[in-house]
Amino acid sequence: MDQERRRGHERGPGRGRGDAGSARVPGERRARAHRSPDHRSSEPGASEPGTYGQPGRAPAREGGRWQRGDSGGGLPWRSTLLIAVVVMAGTGFAARNQPDREALDALGRALLLLGAAPLLFRHRWPVPVVFGVAAVTLGYLVAGYPYGPVFVMVAVACFAAVVHGHRTAAAWALGLLWAGHLLLSHWLYRWLPPAGDGPAPWGQELPAAAFAVAVLAASETVRVRREQRAQLRADRAAAEQRRADEERLRIARELHDVLAHSISVINVQAGVGLALLDSDPEQARTALTTIKAASKEALGEVRQVLDTLRTRGDAPRAPAPGLDRLPELVEQAAAAGLTVTVATTGPRTGLPPGADLAAFRIVQEALTNVVRHSGSRTARVRIGYGSGHLDLTVDDDGPATGTEAGGSGNGLAGMRERAAALGGTIEAGARQDGGFRVHAVLPFHQEEPPSPQETP
Repeated sequence: MDQERRRGHERGPGRGRGDAGSARVPGERRARAHRSPDHRSSEPGASEPGTYGQPGRAPAREGGRWQRGDSGGGLPWRSTLLIAVVVMAGTGFAARNQPDREALDALGRALLLLGAAPLLFRHRWPVPVVFGVAAVTLGYLVAGYPYGPVFVMVAVACFAAVVHGHRTAAAWALGLLWAGHLLLSHWLYRWLPPAGDGPAPWGQELPAAAFAVAVLAASETVRVRREQRAQLRADRAAAEQRRADEERLRIARELHDVLAHSISVINVQAGVGLALLDSDPEQARTALTTIKAASKEALGEVRQVLDTLRTRGDAPRAPAPGLDRLPELVEQAAAAGLTVTVATTGPRTGLPPGADLAAFRIVQEALTNVVRHSGSRTARVRIGYGSGHLDLTVDDDGPATGTEAGGSGNGLAGMRERAAALGGTIEAGARQDGGFRVHAVLPFHQEEPPSPQETP
């Protein structure tokens, strides 16, 4: 605001409204939180690589598909070994009840192991694994070996493919396996082992199709739930980041407003004290007294802001400043050589803490910039209480001094953020007569009934 104010005055009367600082900002939105470029490292779904089933690890979404890395070797060998043992043992028991099928010899057991082995890589390469397991299973059936838990391997491979986002590949693998089984059971059985085998009843195809659909449906359900949980965790992390960024901006605004006002008063009084140290020691003493009071007040307000960081989750022990402290601002401005007149119109209304603090800080920042950058030694503050809104106007008659006073140029941005946070508007710019005006409208919800008192 400081730089913009000087630019507005340098352009001359009647031109201040054309610059960016004088543009009306209706309902300006709060600054959005921005995550750092490496935010994925802290989000769920982008955790360290590992295998499914390990606590605290979720799959990461990349390029529209679930991808998975590996940690500590990364291969799910425990679950794969368990599946292989179950399939080998279960098929052995099933073979006893199927004497019409080929005996489970070394080749049959080798095929079972060959179908289980690719499951080690089902999280790295789910598509080749699901097609490979389906092909081995079909070869096992072509050889005429007993039915049984051999289809468990296909179900596990399809589950991994679907969870990783490869639904189409899983559906094709199951579809091709089912189609191959149809050919074997109803047309090719006469040329394949076991010898003398007859056609399979068509009634068994319905349960086979139901099994395939059930595997796909269960896998898709798990995939959707995992995706929803990962998205929920990511949304929570983003919300926490936004809250942290908003709190950081709020504290930055508070510190800027507190320090800018107090340091401006100290700067002016230090200059007065140095100039009058030899010629008028008593006036220099008064300036030093003002510096001491301003620095003490600034330290108190800074301590209050920092206390909110040290006591997380607790309410501030000291009340936030509001318009009831406006007389203190007037006294401090007078100590800096600025005469401020305050006029209040409309029935006074109890303001919510947020609106009261924003109004106080806007007036404080406006008076601080008059002290810093205006040649006028008078300022006028008008406070209008309306129906559900507060109208603030701070005027000075200029002209701009064009001198640097340590301003950061963030004054106008801070006032805009405060007004926008309440859904209000703010205007700041040079007037046609050479002065400068800050005008803010802050909406609020009335907490107390209007008082009949009115201050002219």
